[in-house]
Amino acid sequence: MWKKFLKQLDFPESYISITLGFLVVIAGGLLFYRYLTNKNQNNTTPTKDITFEEQKPDEAKVELPATYTVLENDSLWKIAEKFYGSGYNWVSIVSANKIKNSDKIAVGQTLTIPKAEVIRPESEKVLSTSTQVEKTYTVVTGDYLWKIALKEYGDGYAWTKIANANNLKNPDLIYPGTILKLPN
Repeated sequence: MWKKFLKQLDFPESYISITLGFLVVIAGGLLFYRYLTNKNQNNTTPTKDITFEEQKPDEAKVELPATYTVLENDSLWKIAEKFYGSGYNWVSIVSANKIKNSDKIAVGQTLTIPKAEVIRPESEKVLSTSTQVEKTYTVVTGDYLWKIALKEYGDGYAWTKIANANNLKNPDLIYPGTILKLPN
């Protein structure tokens, strides 16, 4: 019966095979696309419905303490900005969760977001030249604030003092040759 139908249409079997193969590939591609989009939607949903609307930095965004599930492309800095309005509070999150390597957080990891005072860079303070001498440090290749704080203060967490004293908007961006003020 199939051969009679083909003779009536006057199409060779190869054209029909190619057309059917093409339709199977398209159907498979659509199913695969739908599978991927559903999978990604399920993986990016936080465990708690937390919304971060535009608010003034000093207003509390969420009642703290809270828990937060790490999403793709999150960093401690970004999470601190969401909850505190200041990325400098990443240190508070590290301390509360006893994180040993702050560069490594995993998607799906649950973090405790503690209630903490918002950390902000202070305006430059004018030092009186009569009683205090300002100490400085010149950044060299390979330096980062944690390393400088360890070297100068013996405490890596003192990097926030350096960042505040120099009004650094992004403490990850320091360049060789930059002269940093080191507060007492």
